[in-house]
Amino acid sequence: MNTIIVLPVLLSFVITILLCPIVIPFLRRLKFGQYIRDEGPRSHQKKSGTPTMGGIVILVSIVITCLFYIKDYPNIIPILFVTLGFGLIGFLDDYIKIVMKRNLGLRAWQKMLGQITVTAIFGYYLMNDTEIGTAVLIPFSGGKMVESSWMFIPMFFLIMLGTVNGSNFTDGLDGLESSVTVLIATFFSVVAMIAPIGENSGISPITCAVAGSLLGFLIYNVYPARVFMGDTGSLALGGFVASTAFVLQMPLYIGIVAVIYFVEVLSVIIQVLYFKLSGGKRIFKMAPIHHHFELCGWSETRVVAVFSIITAILCIIAFGAM
Repeated sequence: MNTIIVLPVLLSFVITILLCPIVIPFLRRLKFGQYIRDEGPRSHQKKSGTPTMGGIVILVSIVITCLFYIKDYPNIIPILFVTLGFGLIGFLDDYIKIVMKRNLGLRAWQKMLGQITVTAIFGYYLMNDTEIGTAVLIPFSGGKMVESSWMFIPMFFLIMLGTVNGSNFTDGLDGLESSVTVLIATFFSVVAMIAPIGENSGISPITCAVAGSLLGFLIYNVYPARVFMGDTGSLALGGFVASTAFVLQMPLYIGIVAVIYFVEVLSVIIQVLYFKLSGGKRIFKMAPIHHHFELCGWSETRVVAVFSIITAILCIIAFGAM
């Protein structure tokens, strides 16, 4: 058991810290620099040109690590498919923004079509897998499972797409997405190893690989960041979190461990709706909400630290809710 935990973490961590010094200068030579929007916080303008699309390193380290385990742990395949599927959408979005110089990247309908397609394929797999199915574990119920039946499809799409886009919005400060998601990946790793619902799931190699990769990436991504993960990384990580939760039959737990994702995306929705309904007024100084705290005088490192502490506490609560 210790080997299954330690080796994927160490392998993906080492691959990441070895690849980053190679990939970062390469991205810089290709001029794959981050574009900073004028309407963002002024303090972020100095980040313009910082290499982005570093999520490629995260994905490569996860894939290489999983290749050592995929034969004995086939259940990691659907999670890997979703992670890479959303990562590809993010890569295309980054490529269009940075290389083709179209600032908005993929058009909204193109991005949504891609996300729905990946989600639908994964949903079809779940509904036809006799081991997983559509049953979900209810938090704080003492291990009670409920068959979601006809509610599964709308709930599934809402949670999948909400998680992925929440992850995307969270990637706005140096190290924020990496710090929050490494804690969520660690939570799922613990569940997959020792919790009754997860110990037979056979997915710990990929959850540990994601945790190790993010730990390595954080070395280069903490403030001041030397590389950003871009949509390549943030969409892939959102896909990882959502698909892992469904494979473990724990989608409702995303509302606990990944609450930062949902607060981020809800802050954007609330801001846009209120702006339109009120004729131009704003609830937050800026959305997503991490920018609101920045404009209230918080440093980037403080926002990242507080959001990470909140995630860590919620992961502990979620484990106790099983």
